[in-house]
Amino acid sequence: MDNSVLLTEKIPKLFIKFSIPSIIAMSITGTQALVDGMFLGKFVGTNALASVNIAQPFMSLIIGISLIIAIGSVSLIGRSLGENNIEKAQDTCKSAFLVALCSSIFIMFLGIFFNRQIASFLGANEVLIDDTALYIRNLSYCSVFMCFSLILGVFTRVIGRPDISMKANVLSLLINILLNTILIKYMNLGIFGASLATGIAFSSGFIISIVPFLKKETVINIYTGKFNMDYTLNLLSNGSSEGVSSFATAITSFVFNLAFMNIAGEKGVSAFTAISYISIFANLITAGIAAGIGPIISYNYGAKENSRINEILRLSSIISISLGFFIFIIVMVFKENLIGIFINNDPEVFNLAVHGAKIYSLAFLISGLNVIFSGYFTSIGKALASIIVAGSRGIVFIIMGIIILPKFFGIDGVWATVPFSEILTLIIVVLLYKSINKKDID
Repeated sequence: MDNSVLLTEKIPKLFIKFSIPSIIAMSITGTQALVDGMFLGKFVGTNALASVNIAQPFMSLIIGISLIIAIGSVSLIGRSLGENNIEKAQDTCKSAFLVALCSSIFIMFLGIFFNRQIASFLGANEVLIDDTALYIRNLSYCSVFMCFSLILGVFTRVIGRPDISMKANVLSLLINILLNTILIKYMNLGIFGASLATGIAFSSGFIISIVPFLKKETVINIYTGKFNMDYTLNLLSNGSSEGVSSFATAITSFVFNLAFMNIAGEKGVSAFTAISYISIFANLITAGIAAGIGPIISYNYGAKENSRINEILRLSSIISISLGFFIFIIVMVFKENLIGIFINNDPEVFNLAVHGAKIYSLAFLISGLNVIFSGYFTSIGKALASIIVAGSRGIVFIIMGIIILPKFFGIDGVWATVPFSEILTLIIVVLLYKSINKKDID
């Protein structure tokens, strides 16, 4: 595909061409986590569900480092291609590959040799620590392929082939469902089977995603370019907001797990796990929009096509608000059915999760805009603004809410922490957007 279409194609058509495959790909990525939860909740029990949730920050570490490299690189590559600086784009790609290789090997080492210590640190008690450590260890064996699968999936968008990422994610999901069915339902391998299925499924996407980068005629590939420290520091800095988002997800899980463990024990963690699966899926739809429009924004920003950038932002904002409202209605109307996908053998946990869903789902009305504009700031190279947004919604206001709200509203205050965080973050987003636009005009 000719990258010049990013400058010439009509924005609505570009949105469909890039964002729809990205939404599907990101939604499937979220469904990967749902698959483990559905099988473990139905065929193993709520403690297994809680163990996997406690291990999620380790998964977030893999995803976070991958996204730091991927999103930071794509922003720099896109702007370089928009400026017709092919050599800079290729050097950035090569630098990203080398950093990814070293980082993923380090994560693998941590997970294989220190999984029990990690599980204990993340809050696993004596009931959950064995399963949590096992899940972390098995994921670690596949961390290198998981990392490159995520990075290459993002890179396919900047070369104008978002369909490749979608195909890779579809294959990954089908393999995950198949392996979970065999390993958990029929072979009764529980946590071991779930972690093995997830690791292999994510890794399988690598096989499809790597194909275009094996061709020398692709503008960025595995052969061309050389390592450049300046570009490496640039991409890491620019992508750091995405890392903050993923690490914030890990911190959020950690903080919520501790809060629910203190208030309601393992049952509280299990209830939160069911809702967090729904939340992950909902948030990744909006993240798919942000990831899809990222190359369009960065390419046009490099070419100084501000009117096209404003048009894609308006369209994306309208669609994200509409999707957020739709998801909110779905959760409110079908909350029992959605929670029942994960929990059907523990009435106490089920009722706790259903009640929590009514409060937590308010966040979906607002979160989309925060995700879209965090991605926008990254795409135009305003890393600090994006970091502020990601840190506000995922760390600062979450911790603030956890400390303050339960004192007044009990367990309802814990559920209300995420909507509280999203509202305050939106105020920050508006202030940052006005400030950056004013500087650009001046």
